[in-house]
Amino acid sequence: MAIDQDLKTGFVVIGRNEGERLRACFESIPTSFPVVYVDSASTDGSVELAKTFRFEVVELTADEPLSAGRGRNAGLDHLIKTWPALTYVQFLDGDCELLPEWIAIGEKALENDPKLVAVCGQRHEKYPDQTVYNQLCAIEWNTPIGEASAVGGDSLMRIDPIIQVGRFDPTFVGGEEPELCYRLRQVGWKIARLDAAMTLHDAAMTNWIQWWSRNVRSGGAYAQSAKKHGRGPEKFGVRESISIWLYAAVLPLIAILFGPLTGWSSLLALLIIYLVQWVRISQNAAQNRGLSKPLARQYAASVVLGKFPHWAGQLRFFLFGRTNVVEKRETA
Repeated sequence: MAIDQDLKTGFVVIGRNEGERLRACFESIPTSFPVVYVDSASTDGSVELAKTFRFEVVELTADEPLSAGRGRNAGLDHLIKTWPALTYVQFLDGDCELLPEWIAIGEKALENDPKLVAVCGQRHEKYPDQTVYNQLCAIEWNTPIGEASAVGGDSLMRIDPIIQVGRFDPTFVGGEEPELCYRLRQVGWKIARLDAAMTLHDAAMTNWIQWWSRNVRSGGAYAQSAKKHGRGPEKFGVRESISIWLYAAVLPLIAILFGPLTGWSSLLALLIIYLVQWVRISQNAAQNRGLSKPLARQYAASVVLGKFPHWAGQLRFFLFGRTNVVEKRETA
């Protein structure tokens, strides 16, 4: 594979048992770019596939906890060691496909604003109508255009600032991108979401167990963020953690404790609180995200019910120091 020596951007792709989605990811990357693929102990031939594309390959072993942050750090280190002249890195999850115009758009944005450290574009779900869980992911990706607090797993970033703030925290099983972005913002960098198509994502979420596990990771990430940065100026992760404990633990506990004294009407009151939250979130989603009423209601139900797996993730972190075991697929 011939690498254009004048290129400013290299790729770090991470994956774990992504199957055919990884092939689609690889095929979407222009052949002139340097690419490092980091594999997290896959058993589906992902490493062999990467080698057929003549990509650089880093294989992570399971003797240390596997995480997306650990994979990105390993890939970034290999990238800058092999191509030290690069300025930017495009991080790409193995279940995503790069869209053709994105790199040029992202590079231009970074070059035009020297205070920008990271940019992302619009991540679209590839099969949003396949399952309700895919649809929820599609809604999640639809965040406002403009200056942002964080990027997700797919983003174009300046290499030097990442190194200077200590790279990704590999102990985060989820939420490692917002945590890195928090540290970058604390030293004066800006982050933006551009009005441009960036990637197609294939969540392949087909059942509630996957939805539950995903939310467990998110809940644990909020707990870990609050522990690490909760005393900082933004109280990072604190507000979300308080909300999780309030709706998933404190209010249900109060309702149960006062049940015998209230003829169990306290449980009815709890249900009403959840319904009010559902209505409020539905209305906000319809107004601010432009969702149809049915989609807004589905999204609101996911937010309200998601407090419970979030709480499970918080408990896992506080009890065991980890948010969740690594699943078969790391990047979803």
